[in-house]
Amino acid sequence: MKKLKWITGISLLMAIIIIGCKTRFDTTKASFTAVRSSEALERGKELAFSICAGCHYNRTTKEFTGNKIEDIPAIAGTVYSANLTHSKTVGVTSRYSDAEIRHLLKTGVARDGRFLSYMLRPNMAEEDINAIIVYLRSDDPALAANNTTAGVTHFTFIGKAFMDMHAKPIPDKQGINGPPTDPVALGYYLVDNLGCFHCHSKSLTQLNYETPDQTKGYLAGGIKLKGEQGREIRASNITPDKATGIGNYTREDFRKALVDGRAPSRELKPPMPKFKMLKEQEIDAIYAYLQTVAPKYHNVKNM
Repeated sequence: MKKLKWITGISLLMAIIIIGCKTRFDTTKASFTAVRSSEALERGKELAFSICAGCHYNRTTKEFTGNKIEDIPAIAGTVYSANLTHSKTVGVTSRYSDAEIRHLLKTGVARDGRFLSYMLRPNMAEEDINAIIVYLRSDDPALAANNTTAGVTHFTFIGKAFMDMHAKPIPDKQGINGPPTDPVALGYYLVDNLGCFHCHSKSLTQLNYETPDQTKGYLAGGIKLKGEQGREIRASNITPDKATGIGNYTREDFRKALVDGRAPSRELKPPMPKFKMLKEQEIDAIYAYLQTVAPKYHNVKNM
């Protein structure tokens, strides 16, 4: 019996070592330079504040200096988002080429070969990736060099093993040039790339980044998140179910929820952001798409 336990222990250790060896992936060797324009800058700022800000924008510094990511279980370690300002000491974007930023967003592979699943946007259009890069290279005050760092990420043994086992880069999807023009298709595109389905589905560890609507519990809510003062909160059901979802929301109700954080019967709580920079057309497109999703009865409590 002791010999069996010893063999099992050695086998487990070897498995972990093997897994660890597979957690560095090839980064890009492509040549790509973002095309600057005033339109791209404006669009990039909108996208950065609607997508990146959720993790990277610090409300105290009023810059993209990073934050502690509260939704990581303590058993997995402590995680901080990166400083995206032009700081030469702690900022990360100056170390990336335009091609490496694009590759990170499309595949999840960082410039050093690590897999960062939370950065994945495999279905994002080239036009929007270009715009985000243009903004990140701009002189916007929110990106001004700031040597503040939110903290140093440290994964525990358990957290590292979990990350290693789930390291699955996505092939670089080519040919997605611009966002869809059809309102419903645009709504699906935004639900994907704004990350709505990340929080409003069943589990943060079971997201289908390539085909979001195949995610378990898609948009029916229930994921545990950390709210103000670390209080537990669960993401709401945003399918058009009339009893437990948003089936009774008017278009105006939906706009107020997204922009002002005010639902018909309650105030929306952090970490739900206020999408102040989304265009009215985009908000209407998300609403139009959500009306096409199959209603799911899921009464989420502690929202």
